[in-house]
Amino acid sequence: MAKINPVSGFPEWLPEEKLIEQFFLDTVRKKFELYGFTPIEPRSIEPLDVLLSKGDDKEIYTLRRLHEEDPSAPAEFGLHFDMTVPFARYVQQYRGHLNFPFKRYQIQKAWRGERPQEGRYREFYQADIDVINEGDLPISYDAEFPQLIHDIISSLPTPPVCIRVNNRKILTGFYQALSISDAAGVLRVVDKLDKIGASAVIGSLKDELGLSQEQAELCLKLGQIKSSDLSFVKEVQALGYSHPTLQEGLDELAFVVAASQSLPQGTLLADLSLARGLDYYTGTVYECNFVGHESLGSICGGGRYDNLASDDKVKLPGIGISFGITRMLGYLFARKMLKANKSSPVTVLVALPSEEARLEAITIANRLRSRGISTDVNHAAQKFGKQIRNAERSGVPYVWFFTQGDASSYELKDIRTGEQTKVSVETWEPKPEDTKLQVSLNLEP
Repeated sequence: MAKINPVSGFPEWLPEEKLIEQFFLDTVRKKFELYGFTPIEPRSIEPLDVLLSKGDDKEIYTLRRLHEEDPSAPAEFGLHFDMTVPFARYVQQYRGHLNFPFKRYQIQKAWRGERPQEGRYREFYQADIDVINEGDLPISYDAEFPQLIHDIISSLPTPPVCIRVNNRKILTGFYQALSISDAAGVLRVVDKLDKIGASAVIGSLKDELGLSQEQAELCLKLGQIKSSDLSFVKEVQALGYSHPTLQEGLDELAFVVAASQSLPQGTLLADLSLARGLDYYTGTVYECNFVGHESLGSICGGGRYDNLASDDKVKLPGIGISFGITRMLGYLFARKMLKANKSSPVTVLVALPSEEARLEAITIANRLRSRGISTDVNHAAQKFGKQIRNAERSGVPYVWFFTQGDASSYELKDIRTGEQTKVSVETWEPKPEDTKLQVSLNLEP
């Protein structure tokens, strides 16, 4: 048989890993609904003009039929590379059917044609939540998101996160006060401060964007301000520059930080270098990292966008965050940091004493299933020792034995302890931990 090579950037989890992925998705889904978000699932493709207006054409996978009538014709559609751009289109299209403020969650796969590496995939699950409103969107939603992020991550078996938060109005207002024309370019450079260091930031600001030494140093000083409390306000003011947009950003960020002071110490950090790369963010921005595993980069991020879903007729400001489910899992799987209490959804394997007893075995299994107990029937009438080993290899904790035609003979073996007892198909109940998947963080893989 020819060797089958994996396709880089398209992860395929093993069955036990897929169960853990499903645990993550189910947990996140329940938390989203707990906070009042409702599900939608927009299509996976968008017209290219929609995607290209907010994305890099190098990362978009285009679609065309294999046997296109005109192979030279440009593609019309592409796979979505995130959830926010399709959501903005969805809101515009169905605005008359939605109740505002509209709180939605969306858990889907996305596709990006970028170079695969740890934490970066070409196909991946994202779990997004957004709030969007007609007219204006209160800053209270910005303030709620850090608590929500902390609550969701705390419910997952992952390392704790540090939630970095900033407001792009602080940056753009400060740059305007410095008479810098290319604020977007400066944003992109300062956002790389943690990756490339202070000297490289200064060099890029001067050489690539033409800033003076003084302007570059002031931009760097602003980006170096970090605080877990409201002290960042005075640090910015001490730089000696003012602008209405700058002050508005300071007021909004101060509100968010003040509202998050009940979070555990070290959870929230006002980081004035944070800008986020996408141009549609206009105010509060968030980015989250696993504490002690910062090399992975951001596992959750987002922010406020005032114009993405708006049009000439109505303003539709929004705010949202995205959790990189595949990004988190790929990192944790590679380091064997996740441990599950079971590797199969099956709780009971009904042993098959003979082929003639198969219909009775199926009947027993169906009676257990009708009571919500996940059950399978062994595939062949093998020696019982082999059937027990089948269950053990599959991660099934119990094996059900019976004598054909004799309901009083039902016995159940716990293959972990070796204990075997008489049972009734109508009354036996497994232990709760044997029916519910539980996943824990394994700190000593």
